[in-house]
Amino acid sequence: MKRAHRIPPTRLTLLLAAAALAGCAFAPLGKPPAPTPRAGYAAEAPPDATVPADGIAQRFNAGAHPVPQWWQLYGSDTLDAWVEEGLRNNPSLDAVRHTLEAVHQAYRAQVGGSLLPSIDAGGQVSRQRAIGLPDIGPPTNLYNVYAGELSLSYTFDLFGAVRYGVRQAAAQVDLQAYELAAAQRTLAANIVIQAVNAAALAEALAINERLAQLAHEQADLTAKAYGTGAAAHDDVLTAQQGAAALDAALPPLRTQALRARHALAVLMGRPPDQAPDALPLAQLRLPADVPVSLPSDLLHQRPDVLAAEASVHAAAAQVGVATANLYPRISLSASFGSATFTAAALFTAPATVWGVGASLTQPIFHGRALLAQRKAAVANYDASIALYQQTVLNAFQNVADCLTALNQDALALQAAQIASAAARQSLSDTDARYRLGALSYPTSLASEQRWQNATLTEIQDTASRLIDTAALFQAMGTPPE
Repeated sequence: MKRAHRIPPTRLTLLLAAAALAGCAFAPLGKPPAPTPRAGYAAEAPPDATVPADGIAQRFNAGAHPVPQWWQLYGSDTLDAWVEEGLRNNPSLDAVRHTLEAVHQAYRAQVGGSLLPSIDAGGQVSRQRAIGLPDIGPPTNLYNVYAGELSLSYTFDLFGAVRYGVRQAAAQVDLQAYELAAAQRTLAANIVIQAVNAAALAEALAINERLAQLAHEQADLTAKAYGTGAAAHDDVLTAQQGAAALDAALPPLRTQALRARHALAVLMGRPPDQAPDALPLAQLRLPADVPVSLPSDLLHQRPDVLAAEASVHAAAAQVGVATANLYPRISLSASFGSATFTAAALFTAPATVWGVGASLTQPIFHGRALLAQRKAAVANYDASIALYQQTVLNAFQNVADCLTALNQDALALQAAQIASAAARQSLSDTDARYRLGALSYPTSLASEQRWQNATLTEIQDTASRLIDTAALFQAMGTPPE
């Protein structure tokens, strides 16, 4: 009969541990699933260029990289200065910078406190009174204690709990860095958008004030015509009602214009009472070329997508930490020092004390808490994957909406400019005929009202085109390094 080969206990333990490690994935790879390749963004593919409006047909440069300081393409030194001021002085952006520094220092603390041994020095000086032994010597003992010691401790990272913790901390640094990049891009876009909005509102307010003035002139002329029997009383009431309606629209419009300037000042890091004057809308040049990155490239350019990916990395590392906590921990400790009852004998050979020890901790029963923590980490990882996928979809939607808006903005502005040009020509013809005595003044006044209303629409469409261009530049993200 053959005798079975007996495996020594130590080797048996190692084999069992190796088998356990081979059958257990400590952490997912931490790489989010790649989105389905896409050729474009919008449900209806935009043209290569918009229709010409205001003398510019914007071209969509497919496959181009984002522009770093895209706001400079608007051709306004004042706008450039406002954006730079905001990037320097905005308190919210400054808070994100400090948060990044805090997360970075926390990562350094994680590395230094877990990957490297800990060494501490301690000292003690005390005077003590203790009860002596009965019937031997004095009833009490009074003595001094002097001690000094260096202690060292280190936990061996056999199953990766420390390494996964460091990896998680590093992912948090990446996440916060992407949050800072996103905050910077968003702030620049918001300053440009608010500047355009303030400019459009200032010009719209001026036009509405002129329309109110014209409406009052029309009401006065109608009242005079009623006095001569050339107009009905209802005509007078209608004209007065129209003038009053325009007067009522002015205060809310003034409020909007001031709010836009206040918001711009706060974005720049100024108090509202130091808000800058609105720029003339004509000083802002529309960029003729806008980049449209490929969908696959967009995922590596948008800070929000990269931040979501960093969240996946952090969640995967947390799964590794929770899994490693199920396995044994081995710690080493050592101390060396000197202890004596007299100060003169301190640090002499007879006073030397030392100690070396090792400990092994294997979780046995924690009320299934460790398993629950691992399941929670896995659930958080699955949630981070879902959030990443949603962030990607939101990014694609953002670009699709901007492309669609720019194409429609150009069509709207083209139509508004045709209408404005026609109204302007009509006003010119009416004025000429009025000066010749062929038309009455009320007819000329009505012609100017039509032109002012057409100009108001043109201003709104011009501002929309400038704002949506800024939104597209911001949607493209940060240029790759």
